[in-house]
Amino acid sequence: MARVRIDLPDRLRVRGRGRVELQDAAAGRTHGWDEERALEATARLAVELEELQYKLFADGRYGILVVLQAIDGGGKDSTIRHVFSAFNPQGCAVRAFKAPSAEELRHDFLWRIHQHVPPRGELVVFNRSHYEDVLVVRVDGLVPERVWRARYRQINDFERMLGENDIRVVKLFLHISKGEQRRRFEERIHDPRKQWKFDPQDLRKRAQWPAYRRAFGDMLGRCNTRHAPWYVVPSDHKWVRDLAVAQIMHATLSSLPLRFPSPRFNPRSMRVR
Repeated sequence: MARVRIDLPDRLRVRGRGRVELQDAAAGRTHGWDEERALEATARLAVELEELQYKLFADGRYGILVVLQAIDGGGKDSTIRHVFSAFNPQGCAVRAFKAPSAEELRHDFLWRIHQHVPPRGELVVFNRSHYEDVLVVRVDGLVPERVWRARYRQINDFERMLGENDIRVVKLFLHISKGEQRRRFEERIHDPRKQWKFDPQDLRKRAQWPAYRRAFGDMLGRCNTRHAPWYVVPSDHKWVRDLAVAQIMHATLSSLPLRFPSPRFNPRSMRVR
C-alpha cells in the first residue's frame, strides 16, 4: 500500500515571530484535498499512528505534549475524538484546563500545568492549556498588561526546558471562521443532543471576536519557536482538520529516533516448554 502523502505540516507551520493575522478565508482552505481522499488518508494514518505510539511507549526516551487551542466551537473535543482515539489509552491521556481553583491561583500560572506534562514514553493532549493565561486573561483584563506580556517569555522558557528534557511540544491552533462558529453555535442551541455543550457565556465571548483574534495572533507569533512551533490548522471542514492533525502527529513521531529496547536476555537461549 502506498504511503500517505505528508504535505500539510510544512504548509501549516507558523513562520517567524510576528503577529499572525488570522483571516476567515484561511479557515476554509482544503490545500488541494477533497473529502473522500482526506477521510481515506486519515484512516490509514490512524493505523500508522498506533504503531508509532507503541514504539514511543516501548522506547521510553521521549514524551509528546500536544497543545490544542481554539476559540469556542473550534472543535477541540471533536479532534481528540476523531484523531487521538488512534492511540492506546495505556500511553495517552487528555487533560482539560478550566478556570483555576483558589489553590492554583496561589501559585504561579504554570504550576498546575507542569503537573500534567507527560512522562517519557507517553503522550498527553492539553484541551486548552497554559495559553489561556495570555488569552482570556488578556481579553477580560483579569491581570495587568505587564503580567500577561511577561508570560510569553515565561512560556517560551518553560517549553524550551521541556524540549531539553526530551518532551516534544506540538501546538495546534484550530482556526475557524466567524460564520462557521455561528453555524456550530446554532446547531448546539437547537439540537437536544448538543445543548449540554452550549454555554450562554459563549455569546459574550463571540462579541469579543476582534479582541480574541488579536490575542491569538500575538500568541501564535510570540510563542512560535524552533523547539515548540505553532501550526494553524484550517478547521471549518472537519475532515481537513482531522487530516492535518493526523499528518502533524505522524511527522512529529516519525522525526524521533525511536527504537525497540534490546532484550535483557538471549532470545536464542530461551525455550518455552
